[in-house]
Amino acid sequence: MTLTASEYRSAIRHAAELGVSGGAIYDALIARCAVKANVDTLYTWNTKHFEQVADVIGARLRAP
Repeated sequence: MTLTASEYRSAIRHAAELGVSGGAIYDALIARCAVKANVDTLYTWNTKHFEQVADVIGARLRAP
């Protein structure tokens, strides 16, 4: 799943507003793609970065 240019800008802006920086920006983009793809669960060993955008990914986040 890909984001449109507008969705990409919106996701980056939202992450910046939440104080997300560095490599966690990529995880914020992955979270936005997962939501767009309507996944039931997003598995990651790196839950800390994804929890920064919990308002986007919500209860879909799980550690394996």
